[in-house]
Amino acid sequence: MTRFTIASFNVKNLIGADKEYYQFQSYTPEEYAWKRDWLADQMVTLDADIVGFQEVFDEDSLRDAITLADTYGEAQNDFSLPGATKRYRKRAIFDKLAYGSYREAEIAFAPNMNDTGEAGQRRPGVAILSRFGFADEPEIIQDMGAPLDIPFLDGGEDGGFFRISRLSRPILKVRIPVGDHVITVFNCHLKSKLGEFIRPQDGGFAPEVDLTQYDPVGRALGSARAAMRRMAEAWVLRDAIVQELQAGNPVMVLGDFNDAENAVSSEIISGEHPFKNYQWMLRHDAEHRGDRYSAEEATQITEDIEAVRLHPAEKLFVRKSLRDMVFTAAFGGVYESIDQIYLSRHFLPEYSANIGEMEYFSVLNDHLTDGSHAEAPYNKLASDHGQIMAHMTLKGDPR
Repeated sequence: MTRFTIASFNVKNLIGADKEYYQFQSYTPEEYAWKRDWLADQMVTLDADIVGFQEVFDEDSLRDAITLADTYGEAQNDFSLPGATKRYRKRAIFDKLAYGSYREAEIAFAPNMNDTGEAGQRRPGVAILSRFGFADEPEIIQDMGAPLDIPFLDGGEDGGFFRISRLSRPILKVRIPVGDHVITVFNCHLKSKLGEFIRPQDGGFAPEVDLTQYDPVGRALGSARAAMRRMAEAWVLRDAIVQELQAGNPVMVLGDFNDAENAVSSEIISGEHPFKNYQWMLRHDAEHRGDRYSAEEATQITEDIEAVRLHPAEKLFVRKSLRDMVFTAAFGGVYESIDQIYLSRHFLPEYSANIGEMEYFSVLNDHLTDGSHAEAPYNKLASDHGQIMAHMTLKGDPR
């Protein structure tokens, strides 16, 4: 039996000091030192074996925070762990006190292809840290190659299409050897809910961003564009997930979905929820009102859907604990979970061919405010997201 933990961590604009990432936004050396210190403390608290990071502008800053986490973690071990010079010597009850180092861990970093390096116009990437290393070369999904057109019909007529040529941020796909298994892990950061507005050709600002000339309809259209892009990116991720599942590989998907679990984009990623009984459903090729699916067909349909469906770790935990207490973001008085860890059925206890299951689910969200408190600016240096972690147990050799 192998135990491991997997976490998602939006670090919020991680970049070195005196580097303007967005217009007029940068960290002083003191602010960067504070942010790095906070990130290191959070990593020591998580002590996760696998971590997916979002909003990483440069790999060096991430490595800097990881190195500091190891320094703090080793100091904590020296203080907390039992030894011959300390009065407590029964090690069994101190098993979970030990911090595991990242000195031998591997990092896969996916820079954002939209990032030109221009000051004030930077674009963040994602990364995965693994104490188990990687089974093969990480894969970055962002450039679609040929444009992807999503067609529409309007009353049977051509309704145009939505085109996507590249994702707003990369999706990082890695295969990680854990115990006797290899797990495919996806780390994503989908398009945010911030409106997407079209700038004029002369290079000026989009009129919708001028709040002194507030345009509610124009801003609503910007939100619609962002939602359509987020759902298209979710579909691209879904395609990659299904390929792995159909190859028989266990899958975990984590990251900042920028949507809650029941949002359309999240449901695109997780897959359809099967109906309880397809025998009552009219067939797709029905010739009369009683032409419905057979019992055998209903069983096959359910299996086909379940085989490629993902399950949110958060909801599995809520089901275990019989209460709902999870949130990872707060804004304007609204607390919701937009960071997720999704698991394929390989990790469901009720699935007969499972390879393991989740034992517990952790959320680090005490630092979050909704912007209405005096300490809200603290979020600039910390993170405006909570960190989530699934505690997993794997069975032995699958062969």
